Amino acid sequence: EATTDATETAIRELTDALGKQLIVSADTPGFIVNRILMPLLAEAMRTLEEGTGTADDIDTGAKVGLNHPMGPLELADFIGLDVCLNVMKVIHEGIGGEHFRPPKVLEDLVAAGHLGQKTGRGFHTYPRS
Repeated sequence: EATTDATETAIRELTDALGKQLIVSADTPGFIVNRILMPLLAEAMRTLEEGTGTADDIDTGAKVGLNHPMGPLELADFIGLDVCLNVMKVIHEGIGGEHFRPPKVLEDLVAAGHLGQKTGRGFHTYPRS
């Protein structure tokens, strides 16, 4: 709210010049995208914890049934499970709500050093280069 109109105009012009899409968000934990994404990832993780499906089945379900390019557990592995955990903690502490609470399986994987693609193991296993 303290951003001047001139600064906003300059940022909009720069965004256009770079061929990027601009979205504006209030200064709130998670902003827009993470407020939407993290509950989705957390629910996929809780679905795995409960034994509703395997990681592969959950990801395939999202790809086929939701037309997502990658499943939520695969996406969490791509982002980095440590990053997901930290973002979920920030949003949960700042806003509350069980849907923002980090799932135990995520906490356990991070504690074990399984951070997703960058370590070769997370919800899935990845070849090391």
